[in-house]
Amino acid sequence: MNYDVIVIGGGHAGIEASLAPARMGVKTLLVTILAEQIGASSCNPAIGGLAKGHLVKELDAMGGEMGLATDATGIQFRILNQSKGPAVRGSRAQIDMDRYRIYMRDVVLCTKNLDLKQEEVEALIIEDGRVQGVETQLGNRYMASKVIITAGTFLNGLIHIGEKQQIAGRQGEFASIELAENMRGLGFEIGRLKTGTCARIDGSSIDLSVMEPQGGNEKATPFSFRTDKKTFNPTQLPCHVTYTNETTHNIIESNFYRAPLFSGQIGGTGPRYCPSIEDKISRFRDRPRHQIFVEPQTIEANEFYINGMSTSLPTDVQLDMIRSVKGMENAKIVRYGYAIEYDFIQPTELRHTLETKKIEGLYCAGQINGTTGYEEAAAQGMMAGINAVLNLQGKKPFILGRDEAYIGVLIDDLVTKGTKEPYRMFTSRSEYRLLLREDNADVRLYKYGREFGLLDDEYLQYVERKKYDIDEAVSYLRENFVTPNREFIAFLETIGEDKINDKICLLDLLGRATMTKEKLIAFVPSFESYSDEVIEQILIEAKYSRYIEKQQAQVNKMKGMLQVKIPREFDFSKVSGLSNEIVEKLTNINPPTLFNASEISGVTPASLDILHIYIKMAQKAR
Repeated sequence: MNYDVIVIGGGHAGIEASLAPARMGVKTLLVTILAEQIGASSCNPAIGGLAKGHLVKELDAMGGEMGLATDATGIQFRILNQSKGPAVRGSRAQIDMDRYRIYMRDVVLCTKNLDLKQEEVEALIIEDGRVQGVETQLGNRYMASKVIITAGTFLNGLIHIGEKQQIAGRQGEFASIELAENMRGLGFEIGRLKTGTCARIDGSSIDLSVMEPQGGNEKATPFSFRTDKKTFNPTQLPCHVTYTNETTHNIIESNFYRAPLFSGQIGGTGPRYCPSIEDKISRFRDRPRHQIFVEPQTIEANEFYINGMSTSLPTDVQLDMIRSVKGMENAKIVRYGYAIEYDFIQPTELRHTLETKKIEGLYCAGQINGTTGYEEAAAQGMMAGINAVLNLQGKKPFILGRDEAYIGVLIDDLVTKGTKEPYRMFTSRSEYRLLLREDNADVRLYKYGREFGLLDDEYLQYVERKKYDIDEAVSYLRENFVTPNREFIAFLETIGEDKINDKICLLDLLGRATMTKEKLIAFVPSFESYSDEVIEQILIEAKYSRYIEKQQAQVNKMKGMLQVKIPREFDFSKVSGLSNEIVEKLTNINPPTLFNASEISGVTPASLDILHIYIKMAQKAR
């Protein structure tokens, strides 16, 4: 059977990778090992978090599904870092993991141009360096000139629980062994990573009353810009916080010899920012306790995820250590925690479109590229899906810049730097994070959703009007000034604001931390017609206007710099500050411009800055 795009894997990357092409009008096939596990939460039952929330918002702004699914199935909504600046805030939601999975499966089954097959892909069909399709364990051959692999932890997956090992992609599910061997045979640089998950506990066996409750925000804020805020009022359940203790630590420490992480049984590199409990005890033995989040997995709250106790220790040790924690003395384990090793492709094997350099038409997205997290996976899936269609249509690729989106930072980091450990997104990875806030993702990126036909007309009209109103208001405030005359100082006093001493533009004056919606409207009564979302953006733009201007100037400088031509006979070995590896790559490839140099794996923005300085020095010396 012939298709335009085939997606392998029904996880968070596979969902977005298949929905985008189908919605763009091309015939798409999603092949997954178990249809009812589409969108399953292999680890914690939550979406978003610091920087991860940015990715979900950006996906949503372009027409992705993850934000809508979270709003439909969320059971607790919080804004992290709410007391800090908007650039570092992050939306996070606990989800009903069962209903999320069902929601996503229904969306896949009801999407036009998208077929679903429950089969296991064993091999890629390759001819003359180009992908032609896939072959499954049933002997079925499905043909397509674009194939996207989103195999997650299933690619040669191996589960560890104590001394026990199990070949699986997720507990109770087959691993994809043949496809992994097929990928190795194609000559890709394959590495091995490790991740893990926590035990799940019977809710009736936990005493939540002795733990610290942690609720969501009183007024829940939806993830999706397309969800109606006025009617959004989900049922919210609390999570609870408890702590390990010295007894817990002694139990774990006395069983290090049985821990696959320390016995040599596990060879893959684990996520540094989400270590297992045994790794935490080993590295931070001086700490008297570690925080544990007890999170409901569904609205019924009959099973809880013990966040903070990811482990691969034997089952008897898991039970002892969990029961040593306050509130879980009588805990009954429903599902044991485990570690899983899996294959990944070194992402420097990919272009910025996520197409592989070795095989034309073959794309990879998600954990196969060395990332960790549902959100990182979904973002890559959507980008791979869109680029597969654009390539089919003979159009230019879709590559988000580091100044445009966290998604652009994510992919640029992967394909230029590669990774030796599971890559996780952080706000600190973005040098332009004041520009790339969660709250403005819609006005930043909706144009792409419009261009690719992924957003409906009603929403497009709404966001276009929102952007127009923001731009109009900010321009007015920037162009209008006030002076410290007696009348204006008296006005400031009536609204509880300190006086001014010099002439100042309204935008700078409204940037004070004390400014509110009511004060803004007092300054400019005509702004009362604006929506709350527009008012919020006006106040943020006012508060950070000078910093935003500086970052925008940096962006413009970088864009101009990338157009700089590199002299044909330029000697890269004379550039101090470049690694030998970068010098070798630049010498061999001899890129004509700094932009072409930026496309080479391993060449970082800092390297480009150094190169630019030396090119200018060489030009002056002539």
